Amino acid sequence: MVNPTIRLNPADNVVIALKDLPSSGVVDGISLLDPIPRGHKIAARAIAKGEHVIRYGQIIGAATEAIEAGRHVHTHNLAMSDHSHDYAFASDIRPLPAVERGRTFDGYHRADGKVGTRNYLGVLTSVNCSGSVAKFICEAVEREGWLQDFPNVDGVVPIVHGTGCGMSGKDEGYATLYRTLQGYARNPNFGGILLLGLGCEVMQLPDLVGKGRLKEDASLRLMTIQQTGGTRRTVEAGVAALKEMAEIANRIARAPAGIEHLTVGLQCGGSDGYSGITANPALGFASDLLVAHGGTTILSETPEIYGAEHLLTRRAVTPEVGRKIVERIRWWEDYTGRLGGEMDNNPSPGNKKGGLTTILEKSLGAVAKGGTAPLTQVYKFAEPVTERGFVYMDSPGYDPCSVTGQVASGANLICFTTGRGSVSGYKPTPCIKLATNTEMYNRMSGDMDINCGDIITEGISVETKGREIFEMWIAVASGARTKSEELGFGGAEFVPWTMGAVM
Repeated sequence: MVNPTIRLNPADNVVIALKDLPSSGVVDGISLLDPIPRGHKIAARAIAKGEHVIRYGQIIGAATEAIEAGRHVHTHNLAMSDHSHDYAFASDIRPLPAVERGRTFDGYHRADGKVGTRNYLGVLTSVNCSGSVAKFICEAVEREGWLQDFPNVDGVVPIVHGTGCGMSGKDEGYATLYRTLQGYARNPNFGGILLLGLGCEVMQLPDLVGKGRLKEDASLRLMTIQQTGGTRRTVEAGVAALKEMAEIANRIARAPAGIEHLTVGLQCGGSDGYSGITANPALGFASDLLVAHGGTTILSETPEIYGAEHLLTRRAVTPEVGRKIVERIRWWEDYTGRLGGEMDNNPSPGNKKGGLTTILEKSLGAVAKGGTAPLTQVYKFAEPVTERGFVYMDSPGYDPCSVTGQVASGANLICFTTGRGSVSGYKPTPCIKLATNTEMYNRMSGDMDINCGDIITEGISVETKGREIFEMWIAVASGARTKSEELGFGGAEFVPWTMGAVM
């Protein structure tokens, strides 16, 4: 252990415990008055009732009672406070240091110019009513065993969900699902897509293909259960279609591509008090490095940037881009208000156990995943990402839903930081897991790809860890398997954002 505590900014009036501390003794000049769990906050000086508590040099809430120096600072004496900010649009744009370009990965080149990191076949459902049949088709392919004859095909994935009907055909919920299905069909990690519907649903396949200009060709087939003749005939026809698509997809082998073709979704889940100290800043460094090489990273989870959005608006390349962030925040305030929720109902019980007290604190750590690069564009959920660089995509903070939007927007890699130990995967896009602390990494090493806790335990620099993450991105993009892939995750994590009336 390098030090028992850390102060993250000279202006902070709290420090963070880097190990479990007893309720006695002196640590870094502070006389402890409470036992402090690792990752939790300690008052570095006396804090008056109503005074702002500062971490990262930013407000994370206000004291609900007078707090003596050396006391534990958490939910019992810290709460949300006024967090209005000067958005100062486009006022803090910092060009990234130049890098020597030319790095490559071995990927699957697609006809539209995109490059996949995997080569899956997908059975993409338009409605929940076709979900079981999609699974039956994929199970039949596995039983027949012919996939082993196609070494360049990674597998067959059923993409099923709980909506697609009992909904309006023209509201925001419909448009969001429509973009999501389109985005999955276009993701470069799919070498072929079978679109499967029931036939009578609101989300009609002809509309999805025609309006979305999704060509029905050798790599895209569509089929409805009602028109094909029921379950058994649809399974037989689906298996036959996938075998034909597998023959075509197998002709494409990995070939070198510039890493500017990588689009990485940045995620965090099960965060703790270490997230904003270790894994998230290291991921931010890797993000900056990829952007400097011409690649793209996507930050999301709007409820989890709440209170820290001013750090993004200042990095926006234009005031117009910055205002899109604020517009999304205002939309969320209205959305949660209409549904009886509130934007400050985060963190979760697990986050709090890990040391996070308010959404302001959580958001400030979460934003660190985005590094320092200029913010080039802001997108709605599942909108195609067309600008390279560091971008933002609006989404809920619920991880599977947020990642679903990022994959639909074009992410061909996901990088996910976790302090409590989130387990998940997101076919067709490989997910790299970063542990924020060494204790959890050692306990769950079968699920974690990289330990960022050694930034604390071994004194590894954030830059060194960021470069390690960056190199793993290139290796995984070239075919190295992640822990979640080895475990078989990815069949249950397609979660479109459901909004609007269910009728």
